[in-house]
Amino acid sequence: MQHIYIIGSKGIPGAYGGYETFVDKLTEYHQDHPDLTYHVACKSDHNSEFTYHNARCFNVKVPNIGPAQAIWYDVAALKQCYKHIKANKIPNPIVYILACRIGPFVKKYVRKLHKLGGQVFVNPDGHEWLRAKWPAPVRKYWKVSEKLMTKHADLMVCDSKNIEKYILESYAKYQPDTTFIAYGAEPRCSALADDDQKLLDWYAEKKLAPKDYYLVVGRFVPENNYETMIREFMASKTEKSFALITNVSDSFLKELKQKTGFHKDSRIKFVGTVYDQELLMKIRENAYGYFHGHEVGGTNPSLLEALSSTDLNLLLDVGFNREVAEDAALYWSKQPGDLAKLIETADTMTQEEIAQLAVKAKNRIATAYSWEYICGQYEKLFLQER
Repeated sequence: MQHIYIIGSKGIPGAYGGYETFVDKLTEYHQDHPDLTYHVACKSDHNSEFTYHNARCFNVKVPNIGPAQAIWYDVAALKQCYKHIKANKIPNPIVYILACRIGPFVKKYVRKLHKLGGQVFVNPDGHEWLRAKWPAPVRKYWKVSEKLMTKHADLMVCDSKNIEKYILESYAKYQPDTTFIAYGAEPRCSALADDDQKLLDWYAEKKLAPKDYYLVVGRFVPENNYETMIREFMASKTEKSFALITNVSDSFLKELKQKTGFHKDSRIKFVGTVYDQELLMKIRENAYGYFHGHEVGGTNPSLLEALSSTDLNLLLDVGFNREVAEDAALYWSKQPGDLAKLIETADTMTQEEIAQLAVKAKNRIATAYSWEYICGQYEKLFLQER
């Protein structure tokens, strides 16, 4: 039996972040596996254990200490993993740490786990140290932490070929061992019908209609290029709406209002968040087109979900996005006028042209990014001799 300890997600079930979805799917697809047992750290306000998808989920009580909570949580979870492995004499365990938050603390635990016959795998996520939301000292910490995690890990599991290349080149002096396994998506349609009352009510409330809106779903942060997308949409002659499903931050929204004046354009609609996954999938399916402006990070969950659901995808032209979509999407740059022109081109595409892109996008997900395929890749990784 191979025991896998997973640290770094907020926990399962019920949370909808990228790492949380990943752990949920991994344990779901492997819940009846005869040779794999999962132990999953869950952030909580109390210490306890429960079983979900046959995984042992252990709560880690985290004090309310502001932004440092995430670091505290990962270190506390790592301590609990070590104690459990030692107390239960678990042979050859793998501790899989999601994100590079605890670089300054990891060396000691890697040594201790090695003495117990264990290995430490790390998923470096994206370029966290480039995210505009972090002040300069925090970005510096992220970069140092990433370096130390790479230096001490037994294996870096990168969800993007571009991230793997970056790790190998940036930290060549540590000769890191790396592998590439992407993030996943479900290649299926929403369970909701076109006339589902929940869907119709949502459209009525938001003043939207199927195939008459462009869509974006993602975190409301500057590096996802909301300003460029809004400015370019306003500059275009499209008569469609632009629906933004995001958790709005008041300060950033105010900044965007001042810079773009989007509130004077009735086509642009901030429609809040949608946590009902079937409803969100249906909203994606019914979008005329999807905008993706992410430029920091590896394989982005919202891009995979868009390719799986939306027929026409308009992506920022960076390596991460091209790696995933290849020729199944249209691409835009941040040059003034480029996206506006592409929107107007997209508006005039024939149904046949859009359908060809849709088929390519769904094939791309089915062959390289389905959760079934990704979980199969992890099965091979965890069970191979290293």
